Amino acid sequence: MKDILLILGLILIVSCEQKFKLDPNINPFFQEWNTQFEVPPFLDIKDEHYMPAFKKGMEENLKEIDIIVDNTQEPTFENTIEELERSGKLLGKVQRVFSNLASSNTNSQLQELQRDLSPMLSAHYDKIRLNEDLFNRVELIWNDRENLNLSKEQQKLLSDTRKRFVRSGALLSNSEKKQIVEINSKISELTTAFGQNLLAETNGFELILDNSDLDGLSESVISAAYESATQKMDNAESDNDREKYKDKYLFTPHRTSMYPFLTESTRRDLREKLYNSYVMRGDNNNETDNKKIAVQIAKLRVERANIMGYQTHAHYVLEENMLKSPDEVYDLLIQLWKPALKRAKAEVDDMQAVADAEGKDFKIAAWDWWHYSEKVRKQKYDLDESAIRPYLSLDNVIQGVFNTTNKLWGLNFREIFDIDLYHPDARIWEVTDKDGSHLAMFIGDYFTRSNKRGGAWMSSFKGQSNLDGRERPIVVNVCNFPAPVGDNPSLLSFENAVTLFHEFGHAMHGILTNVTYGSMAGTSGPRDFIELPSQLLEHWVSEPEVLKSFAVHYQTGESIPDELVEKLLKAAKFNQGFINTEYLAASLLDMDWHTLTKEDILSNSNDFEKKSLNKIGLIDEIAPRYRSTYFAHIFSGGYSSGYYSYIHAAVLDSDAFEAFKEIGNVFDSNLSSRLRKEIYEKGSTEEAMDLYINFRGRKPIIEPLLKVRGLDGSLD
Repeated sequence: MKDILLILGLILIVSCEQKFKLDPNINPFFQEWNTQFEVPPFLDIKDEHYMPAFKKGMEENLKEIDIIVDNTQEPTFENTIEELERSGKLLGKVQRVFSNLASSNTNSQLQELQRDLSPMLSAHYDKIRLNEDLFNRVELIWNDRENLNLSKEQQKLLSDTRKRFVRSGALLSNSEKKQIVEINSKISELTTAFGQNLLAETNGFELILDNSDLDGLSESVISAAYESATQKMDNAESDNDREKYKDKYLFTPHRTSMYPFLTESTRRDLREKLYNSYVMRGDNNNETDNKKIAVQIAKLRVERANIMGYQTHAHYVLEENMLKSPDEVYDLLIQLWKPALKRAKAEVDDMQAVADAEGKDFKIAAWDWWHYSEKVRKQKYDLDESAIRPYLSLDNVIQGVFNTTNKLWGLNFREIFDIDLYHPDARIWEVTDKDGSHLAMFIGDYFTRSNKRGGAWMSSFKGQSNLDGRERPIVVNVCNFPAPVGDNPSLLSFENAVTLFHEFGHAMHGILTNVTYGSMAGTSGPRDFIELPSQLLEHWVSEPEVLKSFAVHYQTGESIPDELVEKLLKAAKFNQGFINTEYLAASLLDMDWHTLTKEDILSNSNDFEKKSLNKIGLIDEIAPRYRSTYFAHIFSGGYSSGYYSYIHAAVLDSDAFEAFKEIGNVFDSNLSSRLRKEIYEKGSTEEAMDLYINFRGRKPIIEPLLKVRGLDGSLD
């Protein structure tokens, strides 16, 4: 009997293995993914699989559109709007995998595919959005909407669908539609080139140092730099390259490498060199220069906006946001700019006083800011950033954010080790709800590497929908944190920890979403609203009870001392002049780029940028967080005329968190339940302001933000 059971068990195991195994002779994208939780079979997907899958996906998508258009029955919400929702599944399947890997694990072949696919995909979507017969069906439904007895979510979907067609040019003449298609194709090519140039520029500079160049650097920073050089040496293809990195220390313009060096190094000449390598990216008059590309993109955007009947690109974009006009955006930014710049100038004076006291004969410059602001912080608050890092190992912070969402919403996380992912650094967890039901899969990819673009972001490999049964998402967070060194874990700065909570807030928006239609799920709302769920979660990391629950020394196992927590919180408003000024300068630069009209003559990116920054009085000691030539958010991402969104969302998140503080319990069950229901679950099924009011009971006010950031005059 035991033998029979053993045989049956072996058969079951073999059958399970066969179930998960794909046919190697068939493109993985053309097969069902019977993997655990339908996670993409990354090891089976090769670079050569993408183009055939994209082509077939586009072909199938157009056939699906033809079926909708050729339907002889009267257009209905079900046979037109819902069928549009169902269309393009294969294309979406391949596009999610490709776009994620092209950002987080790229190579030369994927970059070439990006360049080829960009205009192809732009033309494909234009064929659908400018399909006159398809739009006519949508228009008939729209005109009859009062008689259709649609739910609130269906009404919003119908409105959004029609709006997408109209905003793509459906009401234009044929000649105008042709112009739009050509412009979209050009913009698509240029934005791809901008992003690839930026990656090359970021990876193109290396500061290789000897032992004699390490003055002021802590042991952990030195070890990380040595490890970086050693990895380069191990991967070098020639003896000369191996010798170049042997027994050296490597620093790069990646922030996790640059910021510690700028903070600690006493070598001012080297600080200047590394800083300039960062702020000059895309502005080196070489084959990866982005100055002309930025100008071309801006010109094409205003040309497209004018054809569409808008004064500027910003007017076109903001029509869909919470703030509806450039004037509203400028009003918000300038309202914050004045106190931020005033605070920044005071911070310069504080740093200059320290430099003068040291007997230094120089005026504080931009590359001195991190070094001397840290000295001021130590002087004012007796707080040393290096004293915090040992308590913030990556695993501790991950567990901290898991614990936070468990206390808020009862979520649980189970790490799974037998699912193959796209890179050895990536990890995956199953997320279950408080009742034990499956909620989502969460992938975390945290370490800097040369084939990953800079920054941090959230995306997904699978969306959420309830249209044809319960479909739960596969969400990913990608960051650029320092990798472990030797036997030590990855140690984060407090800023890194805040970033992790931020991106996990986006992940929560994707994980908790619970809507019928996939196009309305998760982060599909207005740009100046979708930063609310991410920035709101940041507030919990600074709460003493939360911080102390996970900040444990990686060597001793001791909790972070109360004294250190107190110093950290007291210093929370420190350097807010710099932080806000560099951000607001970039936001205003974005708006200036995109409020250009066709009458504006623009030929030189640097001249335009200089004029923009001089107009607002930006001081020499601060560069905008993103100069034009590496402003990926607006020239290769989705934030054109929308970089202000972070500060608008900060108004919302500060006011929203104030609701918890007013109650006196940051884990109040009734409030957290309403937060989940009205914000994190709803996607874009209702107007953003309505969602906020449903949670808060009123419109947001700006006072909590000014208080949080020390811009209310309390620090003067």
